[in-house]
Amino acid sequence: MQIQPRQQLLDIWRATARVSYHDGEWFPGGRSGSNSISDAEQLLCIMAPATEIPLFRLDRPDAVANDVLDTLRAVGDNLQIPQRLLRALSRYIERYTDRDGTPLFSGNSYFSLDEGKDGDGATEIKAEIKQEQLDLDVVDSFSISVTLMLATIGFTKIFRQVVTRPTLLKQVEALERAANVRLSAAMAGLLRSFAVNVFTADSVPGRELLRTVNQERRPTHQVVDELREALREINARLRDDVTIGSGAAEGSELDNPNRLFECGWSWGVVREAPEIETTAAIGEQRTGVAQNAPYLYFTTVAMDAIQALSSERTRLLGLLDTEQARLAQSLQLRFELTRSYWAAIATFGSGRWPLEDLPWRTTDGIEFDYFSLLVGGIVIQNMQAVRASTTELRRVSEVLEELANRSRITRRSTEPETAIAVHYPGLHFPLEGSENIGSSRLAWTVADIAPTLFRRSLTLASMVDDGVIRGRLLDLADAIWDHLQDRVLREGDDHGLWDRPAGAYKYLPDEARDVSWYYTKRVVDCLVVAARLINDPPLRSGLLTQIAADLLNEADHLYDRELLNGTTTRGETLRVELDRIGTELRRARAVRREQPGVAVAVTEEVLRKLDRLSAARQADSGVT
Repeated sequence: MQIQPRQQLLDIWRATARVSYHDGEWFPGGRSGSNSISDAEQLLCIMAPATEIPLFRLDRPDAVANDVLDTLRAVGDNLQIPQRLLRALSRYIERYTDRDGTPLFSGNSYFSLDEGKDGDGATEIKAEIKQEQLDLDVVDSFSISVTLMLATIGFTKIFRQVVTRPTLLKQVEALERAANVRLSAAMAGLLRSFAVNVFTADSVPGRELLRTVNQERRPTHQVVDELREALREINARLRDDVTIGSGAAEGSELDNPNRLFECGWSWGVVREAPEIETTAAIGEQRTGVAQNAPYLYFTTVAMDAIQALSSERTRLLGLLDTEQARLAQSLQLRFELTRSYWAAIATFGSGRWPLEDLPWRTTDGIEFDYFSLLVGGIVIQNMQAVRASTTELRRVSEVLEELANRSRITRRSTEPETAIAVHYPGLHFPLEGSENIGSSRLAWTVADIAPTLFRRSLTLASMVDDGVIRGRLLDLADAIWDHLQDRVLREGDDHGLWDRPAGAYKYLPDEARDVSWYYTKRVVDCLVVAARLINDPPLRSGLLTQIAADLLNEADHLYDRELLNGTTTRGETLRVELDRIGTELRRARAVRREQPGVAVAVTEEVLRKLDRLSAARQADSGVT
């Protein structure tokens, strides 16, 4: 793999510090202005590596690496950096907390108008976004707040251990309390944004779902019966186990054996979502307006956040209190059901998978390659939970390769080409229900197919035991990284960050000058995954393991023969040499299972040394 995550993350940190810090203060804002999501993305460009990669940690001033200190010189020294980060995090939470203490999770400047239609389906002549719409809570903000607050709480728990000044300790404790409030509120928001859409097989959503899963074009009634059987356990758990938050009210409809369904996260708090009964002080739980149906994009970002709630770091540091653990358990149930549902749909049948039928088509009739990538990501998450076969992993890897080609990341683009729209200006999809509090419907824009594909390729590579498949995935990751490198801002104050689509597609308008924290944060996430992949033990080859065992058997035998023939009595130099050989043999045995290639290399060198000793002994004494 050509990617060097340490150096590349340091370069991003240097640019982020240069752009964000002025006179010791953190200044939020970027291409999309300041909002609860973009500001969190900006902070996570620093906080994510600092809390997820040990070599980048900033919470112990005496343990900060020298190259990290040099990179963050614009922020301060090893004592100032954590304090100024704490101040920036505190101001973020204050900025997005209402006067009554209620955390705010609005999309604000990330919202746009759904061009072309108003709430009644008529063509719009003139429209504007009302402030009430800009203030709507959105799942993206809930999700990124979970990620940022977990990073913040973990950071404070470790940093407070080295704090001695009472005033600073009070600031750390105050930040931790505020972060816990925002974390609890974000978790409650996710519980109220979960959607279960129930429909009949002959409805429009039903026909679209059956079209997707029926890859073998079998009789509809047969496919319906098999699909219901495949989803039977998920149906039962949705009906019986989902008892708090949104999604619980649909239990009675799921009792009907003639219904199909889909589940996941809507774009915001769904209509008529009940309030969460909790002892946590989360403030007002606002009325929801979002459509009670899952959106693939918001489903995937919510699932990524929920994974962080159950991560090893969260458990080891004890980042959740008792009430948060209860909420996390409810979210984990929804995560598992959603993951199982989409994996079952995507791999349904005995022939070609629906996932392999590009592009993915949703139940409202919209189809994009980007949706195939999102569903593929959920399938990969499911494969991490259930041991997938090499064949299944290979099939998903081939889908990722094809998506990279179709989206013109690894294949040359010709001008003009509709495939480029996924990169610029991005995919726009309507936020159904937002028109209920305004004259126009809102829309959401996504343009992160390249970093998302990069991340999924690295994740899948970490799961594969087959060297050929893993090599292809790493080659794909390298190719995507080359594409991302082309899109780095090269000029202006924000150089070294992302995103400049015209760098990869020369015929696009070269208008980008300001940093997109939306895009840069996703690149940082990819590099964090790459660092984890590199830190994992290398791929173990069964063939190399057997070769290492055979070589060790021969080396042990020859070594014992040298000892038996009295080589150690023929001088101090030979005795020292045999001692070294014995040490190397022990090293080879120790690493044989985890690093068979190293064991082979060490043992081959041992065999060469033993052969030289044997040849010298034969020449000297004639002993064979």
